[in-house]
Amino acid sequence: MTNLSICRDSSVTMNTATSELWGKSGENWDPKGRLPDFSFAGYHSGEQSIPDHPRGISVIDFGAVGDGQTDNTKAFQQAIDECEGRVIEIPEGQYVIREILWIQKPDIVLRGEGPSKTVILPTTKLEAVRPSMSETADGLSTSNYSWSGGFIWIKGDLQNELITKITTDAVRGDRTLTVINASGLSVGQVVTIQIEDSGDASIIQHLYADDPGENDDNLSFHRQTTLVSRIQLIDGERITLERSLPFDIRPEWKAEVLTFAPSVTECGIADLSIEFPIEPYTGHFKELGMNGIAIEQAAHCWVRNVEIRNADSGIFLESHFSTIDHLVLTSKRPKLQGDTGHHGVSFSSYAQDNLLQNFDFETRFIHDITVENMACGNVAKLGKGPDLSLDHHRWCPNRNLFSQIDVGTGESVWRFGGGPQRGKHTGRGATFWGISSKQPISHPGVQFGPAEVNFVGINSHVPSIRETDGLWWESIPLEDLQPTDLHEAQLKRRLVG
Repeated sequence: MTNLSICRDSSVTMNTATSELWGKSGENWDPKGRLPDFSFAGYHSGEQSIPDHPRGISVIDFGAVGDGQTDNTKAFQQAIDECEGRVIEIPEGQYVIREILWIQKPDIVLRGEGPSKTVILPTTKLEAVRPSMSETADGLSTSNYSWSGGFIWIKGDLQNELITKITTDAVRGDRTLTVINASGLSVGQVVTIQIEDSGDASIIQHLYADDPGENDDNLSFHRQTTLVSRIQLIDGERITLERSLPFDIRPEWKAEVLTFAPSVTECGIADLSIEFPIEPYTGHFKELGMNGIAIEQAAHCWVRNVEIRNADSGIFLESHFSTIDHLVLTSKRPKLQGDTGHHGVSFSSYAQDNLLQNFDFETRFIHDITVENMACGNVAKLGKGPDLSLDHHRWCPNRNLFSQIDVGTGESVWRFGGGPQRGKHTGRGATFWGISSKQPISHPGVQFGPAEVNFVGINSHVPSIRETDGLWWESIPLEDLQPTDLHEAQLKRRLVG
């Protein structure tokens, strides 16, 4: 433990099998409490399975040749552009592409015959085909593709338009709001609840539980946060949401009900590999964009049964309600200080309610799994890697869950990034549940986040510490922890009761 002033609770024994934050089946859970509800993460909030569509058209019909030499960019893009609501089949073969494949409309699925059979071969870097140079927080020249973009790029627009304004205050955990005019709303409608401050950083301070850290000069960059929810009930001008608010609504903030009508939904990438040339990794912020997949400003999309090889970064997810399932990241690149790339999977700016599950990172990135820039409600679970970093990249990612993950050696689990002027690494509600490792894990320290962060079932020699408004570290042996999968337990409770 580092620089922690706490009182240890000796009444908690190592035989405890359930967390006091949840209990056996959610009987201890409090919507106004410190443990968030993660049950809405993933494709259609976990209420629908990723679809298995019937066979569609083939890229071969558009001139694609899987010989590992022919440039197939035009054929692939033509298939995407001309097809409406269809699966685009990619037969067994190796398909060279030399530019970005853009998917900017709904209902497009790229589907191969399996990662060992269908291989996409980008032969260049994003910076070479679509230049986008920038600089780091320290003024170092770098490419924007060091932290964004992919050779398969799903890109949409969330299309949030004002419906009505919220007129009453509320606190975290509430579900009922009063609006100026509910005539534009209906039961079952999915809406966006948005709050915005005046530029005084008061919202981000709130999400940091009023403990953003000392170096917070740049916090006013983020003025808004949102929640997407169905409307459960309308009574005059009072609406009841399906979900509990994860934040307060205060009179000094602008609070509105907006539409949630993303222009791109139901897009998928499945059963294929993306393989980059084997080049030595050149290091942090020197990446020029050998990146696999990006999903940006879209919703209800998926990546399933995909392997990405030799990448600078695997997947950048700036989406809502999307799922990455059965992802493998591998690399034969010569390593630099043990790393072969920058980001494995990144839940990027304002990514909300997404799910990464059943993953296997067979190589190490500087940041294996990242949450950053107000990303919230995301879940990473049921995965493993040789020495995973669970990177919280500052600018107040909040209420994200890491559950049932084998982080390997455990040496890099708290390896974090992000400019120091952007506040602590995480806001309130970050939760670690059932984290295994070869060596014991200690608390990341007070500069990681506010007290309202939850550690349950971590491989550690640290005794249990339970403070209602302070540190929460429940030292439950992993083999005794129930439920083992918090996200699944919360989803089951919500859907089944």
